[in-house]
Amino acid sequence: MARQLDEQMAGRYPVGRRLRVLDVGMGQGTQALRLARLGHQVTGLEQDTTMVAAARKALSCEPEGIRERVRIIEGDGRDTGVHFLPGSFDVVLCHGVLMYVEEPDPLLAGLARMLAQGGLLSLLVRNADGLAMRPGLSGDWAGALDAFDSVTYRNRLGLDVRADRLERLTDTLAGIGAPLQAWFGVRVFTDTAADGAELPQDPGALETLLAAEERAGRTDPYRNVAALLHLCGVRG
Repeated sequence: MARQLDEQMAGRYPVGRRLRVLDVGMGQGTQALRLARLGHQVTGLEQDTTMVAAARKALSCEPEGIRERVRIIEGDGRDTGVHFLPGSFDVVLCHGVLMYVEEPDPLLAGLARMLAQGGLLSLLVRNADGLAMRPGLSGDWAGALDAFDSVTYRNRLGLDVRADRLERLTDTLAGIGAPLQAWFGVRVFTDTAADGAELPQDPGALETLLAAEERAGRTDPYRNVAALLHLCGVRG
C-alpha cells in the first residue's frame, strides 16, 4: 500500500515538492515517519495515549532533521476543525480508522475540508464486499454465510467493528467534494496468513510476493474481494 500511496502522490505533485501531510489515526507513527524521511512535513493525530507514546519514542530515535518535520497531536480525527484551518494540507491519510467509527460521513467531510485545492485524501478501509473470504478460506462455512449480508465483523483484536462498501464510499467522496480518483485492493492473497507470520527471507521471494499482491490489488476481479480497500480521492 505504501507504494500505491507514493504513486498517487507522485502523480499529483511535482517531483521533490515538500508536501503538508496530515496522518489521522497515526498509530505508532510508521507511515508518518516514512513520509518525513522522504522530506514531507507531517502532522500526526492520534487519540490513543499508548500509541502517542510509542510514536513519540520512535520519533525520538530519528535524526534531528526528520524530528523537525513531524508534529504529533493527541486528539480525535473527528475534531480536525478544532486543530487546523481548512485547506491546511496537501495530503490527508486516514488508514485503518473508519472501521472503528460508527458514523464515518462527518469524519470524512471534516477531512476533506482540511485539503487544499487538488489535495489527496487516502483511505484504508475494511472491504465489506470481501467479508466472507477470510472465514470461507479458513473452512468456517457458517461464518462465511453470515458475512455475505453483513457490514460488521470481529477483528483479530477481538473487537466488533464495521466494514465499508466501495459503492457507498464512492458516493460519499463525491458528496464531500473529493471524488474517487483511484482505488486498490490490499491483502488479496495474504489476508489469511497467521499473525506474526515471517516474511520470506530471500529478497527475490519477498519481491515476488509483493509483486503478486500489487498486481492483484489493481486487477479485477481480484481486488474486489481484497480484505482491505485503499481509496484515493482528490479535492475538486
